[in-house]
Amino acid sequence: MIACVVFSLGAAIQCGSINRAMLIAGRFVSGLGVGVLSMTVPMFQSELAPAKIRGRLVSFQQWSITWGIVVSYWVDYGLHFVQSDVAWRVPIGIQIAPAAVLFIAMFFMPHSPRWLVDHGRVDEAHVVLANLRAMGDLNAPDVVTELEEIKESVRIDGVTAVRSYAELFHVPIRRRVALGIAIHALSQLSGINVTLYFAPTIFKQSGLTGKNASLLAQGLSGVVNCLFTIPAILWIDRWGRRKTLMFGSLGCGIAYFVQAVATGATQHKTYDDNGDLNLNLPTGPSYVVIVMIYVFIASFAMSWGPVSWVYPSEIFPMHIRSKANSASTAANWLFNFVISLVSPILIKRITWGLDLIFATVMFASIGMVYLFFPETKNRSLEDMEIIFGGSVWAHRDKKRIAEYDASGMLGQVGENKTHNLPLF
Repeated sequence: MIACVVFSLGAAIQCGSINRAMLIAGRFVSGLGVGVLSMTVPMFQSELAPAKIRGRLVSFQQWSITWGIVVSYWVDYGLHFVQSDVAWRVPIGIQIAPAAVLFIAMFFMPHSPRWLVDHGRVDEAHVVLANLRAMGDLNAPDVVTELEEIKESVRIDGVTAVRSYAELFHVPIRRRVALGIAIHALSQLSGINVTLYFAPTIFKQSGLTGKNASLLAQGLSGVVNCLFTIPAILWIDRWGRRKTLMFGSLGCGIAYFVQAVATGATQHKTYDDNGDLNLNLPTGPSYVVIVMIYVFIASFAMSWGPVSWVYPSEIFPMHIRSKANSASTAANWLFNFVISLVSPILIKRITWGLDLIFATVMFASIGMVYLFFPETKNRSLEDMEIIFGGSVWAHRDKKRIAEYDASGMLGQVGENKTHNLPLF
């Protein structure tokens, strides 16, 4: 709720800006709110959600983001015809509306059961769990079992509570922190925000002439992003995190590679009077490039888009969850910032070479996910102590997890879950 207020204050400052310094100050204040919200919302969703549909529910975070992108694109498109400062003040001011809705809605949201147990409010946690899982039945077996798991997990976490960010990089926590940072970094290194931020420039270079045409194509890219997030929402808990990421990487990598070949083989660089680069692609390759941009966006939307928020929100123990999630989310925004700074230069200087860079990252990420990222679908948050209690080589650890499944020990939090500490 505080983050909503901070964000709204920043948006109001921007909307009323009378100079560049005021606009930048407003952006900074809004950024503080966005940073807190982007860390807190998926973590809150993850702690409330049942294990079997946690991926689906947390994926709504990404779907909501894509809806925001769609609305912003089409509002910007409509207002670019306006020849006054209204063209930029209105889009900024509109941002306050969803923040206000979220602020009001939070009055009706329950506290996380895990947070309540951690703060000694066990009876309240029991009621919240019963309302979320069993229509208010306090004696439902699943409710009683999950409450006991949470209580035992909080007790164990209390022995090894993390009190500073430096402790996040100590054994046995650092493996999970590294994976949380890595998934957000790879999400940004996919180049998704390069495509979304600089779509008008990319579409113009690819052969779409006229400002209206490139802005329309950008608006359509937002629609594609939104629509293709839906399959992930529906089936992420069936596909699993690993398969979703690997197939998404394959689709993104192929799209980038085809785009690079079509551009590199046929481009003829020229510069207009404003110094803007034109690639002068023939009609056929131009259409191929435009289609591949949409294929990439669709592949990302079905995989890295939602999973990069789901995975970090579910892998950390209670006592480090907020600090670890803030570190991984900070990595997301840091890589976003750096890539957004350098990409316009690379788009102009190496054109299709940037596509090859992103294709290489995507193909390499397939191996990284296969080797290092354990599967977490249908696991309770308390089960993560077992999932991450073995080898750092995730592909070699399947047998141990299967043995725990066969023995029925997964889903039962206790001392036996912490004897085999991670090797990293």
